[in-house]
Amino acid sequence: MTRHISLPADILPHDGRFGSGPSKIRLEQIDALVQSNPTVLGTSHRQAPVRDVVASIKDGLADFFSLPDGYEIVFGNGGASAFWEIACACFIEKTAAFGVFGEFGGKFAASAKAAPFLSDPVIFDSAYGTTRLPELTQDADVYAWPHNETSTGAATHIARVPGSAEAGALTIVDGTSAAGGLPVDISETDVYYFSPQKAFGSDGGLWVAIVSPAAIERAAKIEADAAASGRWIPTFLSFGTALRNSRKNQTYNTPAIATLVLMNEQIDWLNRNGGLEWSTMRCAKSAATLYSWAEESDFATPFVTDPKDRSSVVVSIDIDESLAAADIVAGLRENGIVDTFAYRKLNRNQLRVGVFPSVEPEDVRALTVCIDETVSQLQGE
Repeated sequence: MTRHISLPADILPHDGRFGSGPSKIRLEQIDALVQSNPTVLGTSHRQAPVRDVVASIKDGLADFFSLPDGYEIVFGNGGASAFWEIACACFIEKTAAFGVFGEFGGKFAASAKAAPFLSDPVIFDSAYGTTRLPELTQDADVYAWPHNETSTGAATHIARVPGSAEAGALTIVDGTSAAGGLPVDISETDVYYFSPQKAFGSDGGLWVAIVSPAAIERAAKIEADAAASGRWIPTFLSFGTALRNSRKNQTYNTPAIATLVLMNEQIDWLNRNGGLEWSTMRCAKSAATLYSWAEESDFATPFVTDPKDRSSVVVSIDIDESLAAADIVAGLRENGIVDTFAYRKLNRNQLRVGVFPSVEPEDVRALTVCIDETVSQLQGE
């Protein structure tokens, strides 16, 4: 971009952070972090102050997701990327069927394909910008797909593949960018895993999994048989190790304690405001503002064309080829509006906007005004 973009102060959003992860962290979370410093930060994660924070997170998530009987919340380090390897090591017995419609669903499937002790996965894929769920597959013992594809802004409804439960298969759903912002019935999953740097307004490096009794039983059986089967399960990738530590309100190895404090404050805020129902309605309102604006625009269109597939937490907007989306992104950033760029590997001329619960719906409306003004200035009007 060569043109200097100057947006009037009175049209700017109050907070210009619209990242799809890491996402906006509220000031109240920072305050909670500061207040925790004397007793929590810089102390052992195996002692009461930090373990109390973990216990609070678990209680808060149980309320937020209306946890079914017998389901447990498990923590580990490494983020969702590490959890793909844990799932390959400890949940997939032999064959998994994947729904792949974006970068992150594809990465989990690639992990399964690379695992030397698993059969090649069965892939049900579709073009980016659409969605595809796995179908009932002979011998599949796991069905997996993303709740929300962060790379494209396409989202799915969560329900078990018909016939899969009767066949004894597990349902594993990647909720990384969906958890906390999209509706979900946890009982329709056996493993619903996510990271806290999206709707839960924290930093990355941690994975959280909500697991059913069937998933716990599956992992225990696979790990117990690992020596005889020749399956190597490093301790860091052992779900059983993570489960035993989580039951003590700690992680196997040292976590980023600040991440826990930020997440705990966010969960408390979400629950005080009305929980999952409130947060999903708030995200849907913000997303609707963007989709409506794009549909009425003469230079922007929603990337996901089918409304039923459109995400309410990550919104991708295609930009007319007469304009460079990168110039719009740069012009916005010049005015303090950040992280509206497309997913880097998608290689499309588009904007991508995170509208997680922390983002104020009125700031989203202001963003659309700022995009229009930026385009007007880029066109020399």
